[in-house]
Amino acid sequence: MAGSEITSRFGASIRSLRHSLGISQETLAERADLHRTYIAGIEAGARNVTLKSIDKLARALQVSIPTLLLYAGRATALAGVPGAELVPGENVDILMVEDNKDDIDLTLRAFKQARILNSIQVAHDGEEALDFLFGTGRFAQTKRRLRPQLVLLDLHLPRVPGLEVMRRMMADERTRHIPVVVLTASRDAEELAECQRLGAKTFMVKPVDFQGLSQVTPPLHLDWMLLKSPVTSARPAGA
Repeated sequence: MAGSEITSRFGASIRSLRHSLGISQETLAERADLHRTYIAGIEAGARNVTLKSIDKLARALQVSIPTLLLYAGRATALAGVPGAELVPGENVDILMVEDNKDDIDLTLRAFKQARILNSIQVAHDGEEALDFLFGTGRFAQTKRRLRPQLVLLDLHLPRVPGLEVMRRMMADERTRHIPVVVLTASRDAEELAECQRLGAKTFMVKPVDFQGLSQVTPPLHLDWMLLKSPVTSARPAGA
């Protein structure tokens, strides 16, 4: 991996971790005892960092140095791995909540085509998603981990419906800042209006494909996403 790519990947990971904590560059700089312009340079991939700075950043971001370096150095994500399971303690960038295997496969394929490297994990029902988000159920004994940067949420889920998942997320200060993209095959105006009222950022019509994903991501300002190559270089299958 080239040096410029390493610094760019490290900067993106710092930005991603900072966003997960909901803090500004100024706050991170204060916590790490570093200049804000230095933080901005790191996040832009324009500065090399010393071991001392890495230690300060890890402490300020409340992660260990190995976790920070692992997060920054991930060359591939679980995107494109059908049925990827949630792993207790695993840092996740994107949580997809979907019970239909075909829709899971198609969505992960769209992310793979877009060359998005961030970790994508799947919860197969609403209860599993809530347990993961809030550290309950089988995730109750896991060590602290960052919450996802984005939730892709199907509405018609077993055990706990998608709308109820959204209600609980938006009612809790720990999760209300996480953007929710609703995955839907429904044209029910009342249902979609309720999603908007609850705070859904946008919608993706199922089945999700490369074109639909490309249209949705720019308005969300997902500047923490790691791309292997420009999205425009990827083409839909069969193109």
